[in-house]
Amino acid sequence: MSRSPRRRPARTAAGTAALALAGVPLLAGCASTVGVAVAPDAADPACARVVLALPESLGDGLDELRTTSQATWAWGDPTDPVTLRCGVAVPGPTTEQCVTMETASGTSIDWLVRADAEPADTGSGSNGSDGTEDDPDATADPDADPTAGPDALLDPGSSDWTFVTYGRDPAVEVHVPAAVVAERSTSFLDALSPAIAQVEATRACL
Repeated sequence: MSRSPRRRPARTAAGTAALALAGVPLLAGCASTVGVAVAPDAADPACARVVLALPESLGDGLDELRTTSQATWAWGDPTDPVTLRCGVAVPGPTTEQCVTMETASGTSIDWLVRADAEPADTGSGSNGSDGTEDDPDATADPDADPTAGPDALLDPGSSDWTFVTYGRDPAVEVHVPAAVVAERSTSFLDALSPAIAQVEATRACL
């Protein structure tokens, strides 16, 4: 199910005619569409609030893209984008690395950090791209300070990284490609905080 843009400017009759005359150039300039798998609970009303609050950009080179599914979003290079899905399985108590991101707005967001994890519909035991089961204990540096933010935990090598909100239902998943991790800080997750905060926190990282 394709989602519609969040904001549609009002069109006058003259404006509509102009669009019709310029139809071919407009179609040529349409943004690429990114295929993102829909999450199991994408229809949860809270996901609609999350999507409506998402930013149009996560920084230079990470502008929003169209996606193919409900309650999904994407930014950056259409061939290797940062993607977001709302309505993934809510993580239960876990030994996975959990970090707390303190934001400028004062909102604290807890994230589970997973390396080499493909976006998955299950709370644990997702398979990697090579068909083997990901090791949940290999998600981050065990000696890193979990209050220092995601960047202190990531090894910017060839791994993609997946962040899943902890203590919020529905849960939100953000998948960050290795190329993005290697080129920039993941502090852009802070820009997602107002949207994530649309879902009430009921638990926190220990």
